[in-house]
Amino acid sequence: MRVLVINGPNLDRLGMRQPEIYGTGTLDDLNTELSQLAVGLGVELDTIQTSDESEIVVAIHETGADGLVINPGALSHTSRAIADALRSVDTPAVEVHISNVKDREPWRAHSVTGEACVLTIYGRGRVGYAEALRHLVNRSAMPFETRRYGPHVCNVGDLRTGEEGLIVLIHGGVWRHQYGRDTMETLAVDLTRRGYHTWNITYRVFGTDGGWPGSGHDVLTALEAAPHLGLGPVGGVVGHSAGGYLTLWAVGRTKDIVRSAVVLAPVVDLDDAVAEGGTLAPEARLLLAAGAPPRVAARDERTFVVHGRADQIVPVRHTQGLEAERLETDEGHFELLDPSRPHWSWVVERLACSFEST
Repeated sequence: MRVLVINGPNLDRLGMRQPEIYGTGTLDDLNTELSQLAVGLGVELDTIQTSDESEIVVAIHETGADGLVINPGALSHTSRAIADALRSVDTPAVEVHISNVKDREPWRAHSVTGEACVLTIYGRGRVGYAEALRHLVNRSAMPFETRRYGPHVCNVGDLRTGEEGLIVLIHGGVWRHQYGRDTMETLAVDLTRRGYHTWNITYRVFGTDGGWPGSGHDVLTALEAAPHLGLGPVGGVVGHSAGGYLTLWAVGRTKDIVRSAVVLAPVVDLDDAVAEGGTLAPEARLLLAAGAPPRVAARDERTFVVHGRADQIVPVRHTQGLEAERLETDEGHFELLDPSRPHWSWVVERLACSFEST
């Protein structure tokens, strides 16, 4: 697979331009990081940077790549020419913005070029480029169909069909709108390769009518809709971080639907999150004010927990009181989304047992 990364105006100023927003790493640093990731993913990577809109258009027209990662910079908000160029080729493109464009000046909130892309990733820092590359690899590796489960634009999930048994995946992201189901795609692809059907859902979050009770009700609705996909029983649900909180809350209300739950570094204790004052605190405070349960619990012996001692986002103490079979690792928060890590074989074994007992 070949991927072309296009960076537009001012991206050559990374490391110098507003480092408090864009970081201190240079464009060369970013390209080196992406090249190293590409080798591991089996991707041939090309990169260009230009401040000339016409050069971006020509690069899109002439690309022989299988996928595009593009950050048009400020041209994202004005360039119909780039948007038309993206639409004129069959190459899937992912738009990336380092900063959280939705929470900056109002004019940055809408992207003309993003309308022509299969996905837009923003507000995740430089790692957004890596996640865009992974999305293109996953998209190429495993076809999917997006299926709706409710009326809101966010009430959808990507369905990948295997041989038998359905697993629902629920993403994390601290209920923030810059995170979505793409963060769980690598796990979904791995499980589908193992023969399972997977449904990787998204739900309303803060900024899209979510929070509480919206997020919880969406996940519950999705789980109730899952059996109607016609792919058999829901053998397992896999939730990460905030998705772990939602998983624990929802599966307790779907005993006749969901056989087992695996939660990866789940948020469990909102009171603790507020008291600690860390990354989770702002959202935890809003959730509690809206009536969210301060703490969620494991449903029964069919709940499995994985948590890393190096997790700097959801402290490992969150899950140490859960009455569930538990695996504690030396990993951090996002490493749990990597199926090549040792913990994943433990997860797969528990999911397999859940299907055997259905």
